[in-house]
Amino acid sequence: MLSTARTIAALRETISGWRRAGQTVGLVPTMGALHAGHMALVEAARRDCDRVVVSIFVNPIQFNRQDDLDGYPRREAEDVAKLMAAQTDLLFAPAVEVMYPEGFETKVAVDALGDCLCGAMRPGHMAGVSTVVAKLFLQVLPDRAYFGEKDYQQLMIIQRMARDLDFPVEIRGIETVREADGLALSSRNVNLSEAERAVAPQLFEALTDLASELKGGGGAPALLPNGRRRLMDAGFTEVDYLELRREMSLAPLQQAEPGCRLFVAAWLGQTRLIDNLKVL
Repeated sequence: MLSTARTIAALRETISGWRRAGQTVGLVPTMGALHAGHMALVEAARRDCDRVVVSIFVNPIQFNRQDDLDGYPRREAEDVAKLMAAQTDLLFAPAVEVMYPEGFETKVAVDALGDCLCGAMRPGHMAGVSTVVAKLFLQVLPDRAYFGEKDYQQLMIIQRMARDLDFPVEIRGIETVREADGLALSSRNVNLSEAERAVAPQLFEALTDLASELKGGGGAPALLPNGRRRLMDAGFTEVDYLELRREMSLAPLQQAEPGCRLFVAAWLGQTRLIDNLKVL
């Protein structure tokens, strides 16, 4: 039976009862508009833990544009139905003033990992992510927390933050869930027009072809500009970045090497899509 907590006190009261019973707790942080990718995280937590908490909170401090925050999809009733079907134990759905009471000033930032890729294109975004996740870790005190590899930079930042700040939580990354045509599932996909949706799978197709060329010995300085042109020719309106980087440090690379990954962010009209793919 799914319960809903809207305050930190109610959240902690429920979790304290589980702890007294010796039960383990898994946390799945989300911003709602749940899709099969989110539910894969919930399923993994259900397998690993006695109890599962899902948070739904559209975090204002990770948005650098007000229109993006205002337009983010919010579908709590539909989300609740999905969580009930997945046998989630507790939904934590706080208001903004619960998470950020008047006078809130503290930020948690992982500088080197957060200043590149999406962090470079969206100032303050990654600090907003790490701050809210740090708060959730302290509020829930989970044994394990689950994040999708689609947001790979975010996953690396959360892992580093948990290690650096000694959070007693195991961070588990779950493989990206995709549509049959390769498009990575995202809450933002609902904003694509029919024509844009037809173009969107070419993001993953371009990554797949680039990965093959890089594994064959091609250099990133020559191949990545070609990949950008391919996306623009396909109908993408802007490419924020298309880069080859080390997986753990996110340091840029000129050639493929073991433990490297391609990262891309591109716009279709008003919708920004991100994806990544392991190369070696």
